[in-house]
Amino acid sequence: MIYIYNDYAGTHTTSIAAAYHLDYIKQGQELSDEEVLEIPLFNELTKKDAGKLVYHGQDNHGDYVYTLGRKSSKMVVPALKELCIVLFELFDIEGKIIFSNTSPTVPFVMSIGGGLSRGLGIDSLGVPMLIKGAKKCHPLIGELVSHTKKVAHDPHEKDILVLENEEFKI
Repeated sequence: MIYIYNDYAGTHTTSIAAAYHLDYIKQGQELSDEEVLEIPLFNELTKKDAGKLVYHGQDNHGDYVYTLGRKSSKMVVPALKELCIVLFELFDIEGKIIFSNTSPTVPFVMSIGGGLSRGLGIDSLGVPMLIKGAKKCHPLIGELVSHTKKVAHDPHEKDILVLENEEFKI
């Protein structure tokens, strides 16, 4: 199985989701400023990384975890889904791919912080806002990851799933 957590930049809520998925962060855990900044790839990707699948590791079931920054394109995930359908049919592939949108969990302070830090390079203003946003939304992201895993393991679900996760809107 392959999990692809996606949002606008692919470096904040997606990195937190990957960290939860891979058990680097535990549900109910309080995060210090330093722990937020130690989340792998948190606030490290740049505009050049947009559209790239970024590998984070394998979970305890052997499933692969990736993140994706899709920028403002609403067509990236549907196009990838269609490509996966073609490849699954053409090469008789067994398995599941789950695209899980983390965008609904993004608090306003994180959007501003990401724009300042990643967009304008003003880390002195952006990073503290990103930390504040991460502390605010990370429990919700943990719930989103739990939901994603539960849906993925449902035997009645399709092989290629797109979860918009609007029920996790902050």
